Amino acid sequence: MNKQKKLEVLVSCMHQDNMDIVFKSKLLGDVVVINQCDCEGYDECDTQRGRARMFSTTQRGLTKSRNFAIEKSDADYCILCDDDEVFEADYIEKILGGYEKCPDADVIIFKMANRQPSFPDQVMRLKFPKTMKVSSWQISFRRQALIESGVRFDELLGAGTGNGAEEELKFLCDCQKAGLKIYYVPEIIASVGQESSTWFSGFNEKFFRDRGNTTRYILGLPLSVLYAFYYVIKKRKMFEISPFKALKATLGGIIENKIYKRSKQ
Repeated sequence: MNKQKKLEVLVSCMHQDNMDIVFKSKLLGDVVVINQCDCEGYDECDTQRGRARMFSTTQRGLTKSRNFAIEKSDADYCILCDDDEVFEADYIEKILGGYEKCPDADVIIFKMANRQPSFPDQVMRLKFPKTMKVSSWQISFRRQALIESGVRFDELLGAGTGNGAEEELKFLCDCQKAGLKIYYVPEIIASVGQESSTWFSGFNEKFFRDRGNTTRYILGLPLSVLYAFYYVIKKRKMFEISPFKALKATLGGIIENKIYKRSKQ
């Protein structure tokens, strides 16, 4: 095992009064916690195999939290974490082992215990459009690869921006554009909570309009229109509104194109 290399879990959370989230998540090694709250502060504590550091900040936005964590980390490898995850006892060995199996990997996508796998049960390279099936809590990366490439999470996207999600897709697309190599390693590292997301309020018209805006921003006009039709047909049974209204709202977001316009201001 690659004992010289350091792994750090990057936790994004809000309004934490103490370091209990580290132990609730069963984090055993090094941890960076970004606690978005109403004050600035710092705390730290020992874990079984490392140190947990909490940075409290009045900043808001999930992608800002992710980028702040990358800035504060000093690890070789990082794995993203939300506040509703519980890690496996051997997650450190599995993640570092993944980078030993794939020594040229810059980003590795891992598996969650209570989520339906999106890929075959084998190590494989991932490129767009397969990266559209990845969730943020599966993503790990070689930190130096991000530092050298300049890739970060796009702060116009994600919870807290009002622009909808898809920040992990934009991140992985930017990684691919920068020439970083993305792999999937089918090792279970954690389970994620079943609670509904704080930003997700259902498959309503706002959801689809936001989705149209985010996909236009990430994929461009032709692909976002094709994806709108695909998504509405594929997921129509889950919607709270008719497929026609869902498609109309999505295409409305694509035409509005507000995120791209904001990025140029």
